Amino acid sequence: MVSAVFHSPLEAAAPPEHSSERSALPSTAAAADATGVAAPIDMKKSANAAAPSARAAWDASFLWLHVLPPLLGLGLLVLIWELVSFGTGASIPSPKDTFLQAVTLFSDPFYRHGPNDQGVGWNVLSSLKRVAVGFGLAALVGIPVGFLIGRFGFLSRMFNPLISLLRPVSPLAWLPIGLLVFKGADPAAIWTIFICSIWPMIINTAVGVQRVPQDYMNVARVLNLSEWKIVTKILFPSVLPYMLTGVRLAVSTAWLVIVAAEMLTGGVGIGFWVWDEWNNLNVKNIIIAIFVIGIVGLILEHALIRLATAFTFEEVKS
Repeated sequence: MVSAVFHSPLEAAAPPEHSSERSALPSTAAAADATGVAAPIDMKKSANAAAPSARAAWDASFLWLHVLPPLLGLGLLVLIWELVSFGTGASIPSPKDTFLQAVTLFSDPFYRHGPNDQGVGWNVLSSLKRVAVGFGLAALVGIPVGFLIGRFGFLSRMFNPLISLLRPVSPLAWLPIGLLVFKGADPAAIWTIFICSIWPMIINTAVGVQRVPQDYMNVARVLNLSEWKIVTKILFPSVLPYMLTGVRLAVSTAWLVIVAAEMLTGGVGIGFWVWDEWNNLNVKNIIIAIFVIGIVGLILEHALIRLATAFTFEEVKS
């Protein structure tokens, strides 16, 4: 959206005395020395001399505001971890021992020594695959349903009680239903991801449709636009930021749920890997898995935030 800035005639036209004084100034400024003789000053050189100091101030401000706080937070985490490790003896491994184990573990993250002995890389990819399938099915169902609920008041009143009833249910409570219906651990985990991912997309999409300005719909009614053109030309561009917010919330929830679901169902996955390492009493690998889960979730969250920001448009206020 392009906004034009209009200046009043008083701002556009300068008073005669100011304009004459401005025209009388030479392009090169002059400074008087101790003897009273005017010496020319090169404005470009003075600006270039001031640039390094401004750049240094900006670098110091960036380091102070954006680099130092995260480093201090990580340092505090490591310090608390070291104190807990020292206080519990050998129960909790120290940061140094865990780091050395991580170096060994990630030196070959994609090894295969049988179906139940695979590298951490394969386990993460298996979990991401389940999340992608369950989340994709939820998007195919949830986004159109959200459009319908937001577009038609009858459907909104019809489905709101169902959504209010089912949304607070813990996702893991749906896992036994999936095992009973699909007779397999992998489809049951995908079903759990589907049922926990669908609610944020339905709700956010429906809210976005309901918040489309009524003037847009009045213009569509005057132009006698078809329902398809209303959805593609008016609703979809307006609802896209809300939809992407629902997608981001759904992905974050799905990544949280898949770890717990894999702990219960077994197989290959980061959740099963954590549970298997617990059965082997390998606490170092459990701590490493916690960091891996957090880093992958952070990457997914950051990528979707960037995507949502790219498609979010704010009105320019004059």
